Amino acid sequence: MIEQNENETPNDNQSSAAPEGQGAAPEQAQAAPAAEPQSELEALRAEHGALKDRLLRALAEMENLRRRTEKEVADAKAYGITSFAREAVALADNLRRALDSFPAEARTSMEAHVGALLEGVELTERDFLSRLARFGVKKIEAQGVRFDPNQHEALYEIPDETKPAGTVAQVVEPGYLIGERVLRPAKVGVTRGGPKQ
Repeated sequence: MIEQNENETPNDNQSSAAPEGQGAAPEQAQAAPAAEPQSELEALRAEHGALKDRLLRALAEMENLRRRTEKEVADAKAYGITSFAREAVALADNLRRALDSFPAEARTSMEAHVGALLEGVELTERDFLSRLARFGVKKIEAQGVRFDPNQHEALYEIPDETKPAGTVAQVVEPGYLIGERVLRPAKVGVTRGGPKQ
């Protein structure tokens, strides 16, 4: 029995040593996981912040893209016919030249069929300009207004002291706007020598 007790003693020592070792291991295991969840939480918060920032940036980019697209669509609707309109205003110029080729004195004494032709050309010009206006193309009224370099192109100066300097005294070729943009600037003669405006 003594041998058994001796045998038991080492077992007891081993069993008593084992719980001490096992007891130490869970303390270390508990200390390590306590540190890991804190760092994991910080990492998750950082990742959450980064993802939130990316989401907000993506939403802002989408909103900007939507606005840009809406503006481009509106501009395409308003200014899509710019090239065609630029060519079409030449027809309006030719109709006006045809009308201006008749002297004012000749209009009163012309034959009926010539008068009807002239009236038809005037109606055609008015109709054509009204059709252009439906698409946002309108004539720039330049005669007698202050020279505006954004809408007028000065070809020459006219000495005239009765009008303020910088006034459009003569329109050589009418200008046109399409929407708010200049389709073609008006070619004009501008006064000089008068009082400043």
